[in-house]
Amino acid sequence: MGVNESRDLYRLSLAVVMAAVTALSAQISFKIGPVPYTMQNFAVMLSGFLLGPAYGFLSQLIYLGMIAIGLPFAAGGGGIGVFFGHTAGFLIAFPLSAFLAGLFAEKLGNRPVALWLSTLIAAAPIYLLGFAVFYKFAVGSAGLSAWAQKAVEMFGIPAWSFTFVIFAATVLIYIPQDMLVDHLLAVVVYRYVRDLLVQRGIEL
Repeated sequence: MGVNESRDLYRLSLAVVMAAVTALSAQISFKIGPVPYTMQNFAVMLSGFLLGPAYGFLSQLIYLGMIAIGLPFAAGGGGIGVFFGHTAGFLIAFPLSAFLAGLFAEKLGNRPVALWLSTLIAAAPIYLLGFAVFYKFAVGSAGLSAWAQKAVEMFGIPAWSFTFVIFAATVLIYIPQDMLVDHLLAVVVYRYVRDLLVQRGIEL
């Protein structure tokens, strides 16, 4: 087996590992309402950082495949029905966000602060698609709309419009925790693991 084949096999193995890490991170959740806070952004960003855009993307496809066949690896359980619920947008965007994180790591891997700041852009697909799908459900659901209203009131966010209320409740209130916990931790773990692999002569 050549060097490139060995590297690809190693990356594929790590993609499976990172899919499992994403599944585990989904179980670390805080049930604050219809959109639970989980540690999945940490796993998504770390997948891209460690594996690069292509294999980072693949790791999250594997994760979604695990959910699709019925494994209870999403915060809301498992099965194909998970992809038709009000939080489906967040999940479906995981591969794209991992891809973007991988691109940023290739350019900014030696600049930790810049890499950390880039995670806000890398996570944008998760935020935007998550908001869009939830919004579609909230338009026809008094329960989801009422929760969003209560959420923004709890955080002291002005309810300028229905659209803004949904955006604030599904995106804005999560960004501080994501940036200061999930994304920061992903940068720290990535740099530690990367340096450890270099010391052992392993190149991803």
